[in-house]
Amino acid sequence: MTHLVLRESTGLRYFTFFYLYVMQGIPAGFGLTAVVNYLTGRGLSATTVASFSAAVGLPWTLQFVWGPLIDKYQESILGQRKQWVVLTQLVAALASLALLLVHDPVSQLRLMLLAFVVHSVFASIQDASVDAIAIAVVPEQERGRVNAFMRGGFLLGSSLGAAGLSWMLHHYGFFQAALAQSVALLAFTVLTFFIRLERTDRLLPRFGAVPAAARRNADNPPIRWLFRELYRAITEPRTLRQFSVIALTYLCFGVFGWAYSYHLIKELHWSDSRVSMLQGSWGSAATLCLIVAGGVLADRLGAARLQRRVMLVLGSFLLLFCSLSFLWRHEAVATLGLLLWNMADPSLSVAALPLLMALCRPRIEGSQFTTYMALVNLCGVSGSYITGWALQVVSAPVLGLGCGLVVLGLLGLLRRQRQAFPVPVQPRVSAS
Repeated sequence: MTHLVLRESTGLRYFTFFYLYVMQGIPAGFGLTAVVNYLTGRGLSATTVASFSAAVGLPWTLQFVWGPLIDKYQESILGQRKQWVVLTQLVAALASLALLLVHDPVSQLRLMLLAFVVHSVFASIQDASVDAIAIAVVPEQERGRVNAFMRGGFLLGSSLGAAGLSWMLHHYGFFQAALAQSVALLAFTVLTFFIRLERTDRLLPRFGAVPAAARRNADNPPIRWLFRELYRAITEPRTLRQFSVIALTYLCFGVFGWAYSYHLIKELHWSDSRVSMLQGSWGSAATLCLIVAGGVLADRLGAARLQRRVMLVLGSFLLLFCSLSFLWRHEAVATLGLLLWNMADPSLSVAALPLLMALCRPRIEGSQFTTYMALVNLCGVSGSYITGWALQVVSAPVLGLGCGLVVLGLLGLLRRQRQAFPVPVQPRVSAS
């Protein structure tokens, strides 16, 4: 355990960011897939389910608040920003235990929603801290692969939460599913205690006078400087254009994904457990392999080029698949579409997240990246909420066609701007 130093081991970096994202994925798969599908299957309206989904995801849109706070107090005796990860992991796991008070998710919807929201608040702070650490310790040439492991971990965790906990929910009840989630989160929290960022970091805080720690805390930047630099970074025209394309693409993917799942359950009368199992099990292995391969390509081919290719493939898929919506009533076609669409978000993330990391400036990388991710999450939350209302007016295939056109339009815009406005890469300096 004494040699688990993040900066000194490439393998440890891959493993650490993989399991940290597994930890994030399990509650996401459980709350936003298994429970959402369960509520839909129990006859709740589209607007009610969409509002539940949006509320659970809302804390993730506030990461721009946590980023400056994390960067303001980034130094500690445990390691740079590690104190945030450990503390929020512990509180998030304890918040998950509050779900054990829910016995009937439908009749206790408000209590269940409150428990999920509280968990999401602390999980979002943990996510912001982990992302800031990744930017600080991962070398430029490893970022594509590390992002692949991060997205792969999130996919695996989401699969366990969506498929595994959905199975437990239907066979053993909500209490057992929530208990399994809480035990997993507590186990991962214990593991985090034993990983150090630097060899000089301590595993546990030592109370009393610690001169070395005091000197490190003196490096914490002023809050006014943080906000000034953050504003300059995110409003720089070239980076703003690059981010806007990524955010709108995520919005389109979220809209169709939510609408398609709802269509399968409500219009084609699939069981919610069946949809959750397909979303979280079959195809996950293939998607995981695709993510790892995409991470290698992002490092070798270039993240910007990979992003354009992903947008071309997925935008074209939306147009083709939604144009053939009359075939969705055939089980094989609908299943294939669901499995293929599970690859959309991870495929885009492998290309897009290294691009966003490259835009982040030293010393404010936590604030800047979490601001980007907060806005991306806002697109997802807005997409689910808007889709719940839009489905009362238009069908899922129409929404999908519109999303496909928007994605291909964004791709055309990106290509026109590529040569005139190349993506800037900030010089990297040590954050220690």
